[in-house]
Amino acid sequence: MSYSPPTSAIILVAVVPSPRDLEIARVLGWYRIPLRSAPKVVDVDYLAFYQTGAFGEAERWKIHWCAEVRGHELTTRADLFRSEPQHPRAREEYYKLQLGPLQALPAPIAAGRWRRITFLYTTGELMAQAQEIRDLVVRSEERDVLWRALRERALSASRYRAEDLPEIPIEPALLAMLGGWGGVDGSTK
Repeated sequence: MSYSPPTSAIILVAVVPSPRDLEIARVLGWYRIPLRSAPKVVDVDYLAFYQTGAFGEAERWKIHWCAEVRGHELTTRADLFRSEPQHPRAREEYYKLQLGPLQALPAPIAAGRWRRITFLYTTGELMAQAQEIRDLVVRSEERDVLWRALRERALSASRYRAEDLPEIPIEPALLAMLGGWGGVDGSTK
């Protein structure tokens, strides 16, 4: 059965370097991101999984799956993989994103020429229309709205200070179109 996230969803496209990592997401319900290379905000609605060249011919360089993000925490690699206490990165910090069930997209989204991807923010609306990964890129005014929403989520989660995140001017009409993404106090300034 195929699935599309809601059009208003904020989605993080994340690389899945190996079939083992996709299996962890499917069976154990989590995905890891090293803190040192994590995107600024991990408080998103969904993850979309970009499968690398390590996957077979039919599955590599595509997004086949997405999952709802149900929460996240900061932990160490040693806590994630208790059977690997001597791993060189065992003490490094990782975000552990708790996931809902993996859902197959109606049609895979091919990389096209974009094969070296790490993280990319997009929306459910763009995901529903995309045929190639370049179609997921948020452009113009929509980009401002997306960054404002990510900034507000980061601030409301008290993980960042306002001065650490870029201020982007935004039109109130655009906020209204996307369901009223406003400031922490509900304002649109």
